Amino acid sequence: MNYTYIILDDDPESVEKIKTIAKEFSELNFIAAANNYTDGLNLILKHTPDLVFLEIDPKDKSSGLSLTLINGLLMYLKELPKIIVTTKSKDLAFDCIQYEVNDYFLKPLEAIDLVKLIHKLNKLYNEDEVLLVQKLKPKEKQNQEEGIQINKNRKSFILCVKSYGDHRYIDSNEICYFQADNNSTDIHLKSGEMITAFKTLKHFETVLSNPFIRIHNSYIVNRNYISRIHTGNSLCYIKKTTIKLPFSKSYKANVDFIISEFANENYIET
Repeated sequence: MNYTYIILDDDPESVEKIKTIAKEFSELNFIAAANNYTDGLNLILKHTPDLVFLEIDPKDKSSGLSLTLINGLLMYLKELPKIIVTTKSKDLAFDCIQYEVNDYFLKPLEAIDLVKLIHKLNKLYNEDEVLLVQKLKPKEKQNQEEGIQINKNRKSFILCVKSYGDHRYIDSNEICYFQADNNSTDIHLKSGEMITAFKTLKHFETVLSNPFIRIHNSYIVNRNYISRIHTGNSLCYIKKTTIKLPFSKSYKANVDFIISEFANENYIET
């Protein structure tokens, strides 16, 4: 199981320390870092990471980094990322219990801290999987009627596109990318076929998750179909086609995440 993370800390040395240790774990994928409350909140809302490493006793109090970030997130998100507090003192541990943070690490962070964290997260994930299956069983018939397929490994699914009584079922593994077209979205398949869905690209960004990643105001790409990323020209190339999708500066962090994911897999750099 892989987990994306964001670091919120006003101490650059601490940020680099966490990143350096986390690089030793293929399960952890860095997205971005921020040194203040506002930028941190915006990063979390934009990328919805699995984990947030949060300093709650910053050197610069004007940064606003504290447990109140959780209150800010609750205003916008139904499900919060796992909050991992990283700080130098035990004094705020009781406050963290009241806010129900997921873990509390004292600085400087050690590799064993992340080993324990990953084991804990994997255990939670496996328990959630069992609970999910138990909840879905009574609804199996309903799901079939609605054209919804739940894959046990949750890595693929069936997308149902409805239009005037027509129900089109698409295997997510067949989708290369989504392209915005005003208030509708064109779904491009690996076969070369294009299907129009009468939903906005924003809708798909909300309901989809990795490997579907937004890289531009007009594009969400299935990272499994990317054969090349040219950061100089801001282009992603689609496998076995001549198609090049542009990515914009506002989604550069998402592209960096894709690059880091490739680097964490069965990867040889030459």
